[in-house]
Amino acid sequence: MANQMAQEELLLDVRVAEASTLYKFYLIQEKKILGAAAVIVFLTAWELCGNTLQLINPLFMSAPSLVFKAAFQMFASGEIFNDLYVSGIEFVVGYILSVVVAIPFGIAIGWYKRFAYVCDPFVNAMNATPRIALLPLVIIWLGIGILSKVGIIFLGAVFPLLINTRDGVKTTPHNLLTAARSFGASEWQIFKSVVLPSTVPFILTGLRLAVGRALIGVMVGELYAATAGIGFMITVAGATFQTDKVFVGVLIFAISGMTLTAVIDRYEHRFDKWRPKVGAA
Repeated sequence: MANQMAQEELLLDVRVAEASTLYKFYLIQEKKILGAAAVIVFLTAWELCGNTLQLINPLFMSAPSLVFKAAFQMFASGEIFNDLYVSGIEFVVGYILSVVVAIPFGIAIGWYKRFAYVCDPFVNAMNATPRIALLPLVIIWLGIGILSKVGIIFLGAVFPLLINTRDGVKTTPHNLLTAARSFGASEWQIFKSVVLPSTVPFILTGLRLAVGRALIGVMVGELYAATAGIGFMITVAGATFQTDKVFVGVLIFAISGMTLTAVIDRYEHRFDKWRPKVGAA
């Protein structure tokens, strides 16, 4: 991946050097320009169909202007702040718990073969089980308060991170381990100097995947036995046919996920050179 990115950057540099000033700007900012253009075209078409031409019944589909108006009113009145606070607390606590549990547990499973033999059947079974199927049990065990939402968020986020961490340890290049042992390195030195650098990119990938699973957990957890939160707000708005408020909640989830994923993805790219080289040259 690193070699491919280097080749693409080299080709881009050559094209930029030979282009005019305006085309240079386009080549450098091509990703942002095309992405922004696609969003603008989509929002314009949505506005025309949903509000200007009214080709779609507003009861079933809102429009960007109406969604923005509803969002402005909700933030101006302050009615959404409690929902944001509740969902934010649930997400942060559940996500941090999954990180605290998944990373050391995934490293242990990946490093100790016999421990993996014992734990892998349970990890694979839980990863394949839909989290929503466990929600009634989570509510019975943890009640209808914030703990049950934290529990379902934890269950959603912990396994992608755990499995990525485990696989990262298992894909540590064997020749590096052999070289470290031949020089008399201790287990701690091998872990710190070889295993951890090889595993960090996989951990960051797991963190990125866990963000989406945790946000799904927020929504699913607030569908049942909740009195506050963005998921609860979406449920109430949908039941009362307030389509614009439904889209406000959906956009909050989407923007939150995109922002957190972009932040993690930015740090993940810094460790691309630590990834093991696979595939054809």
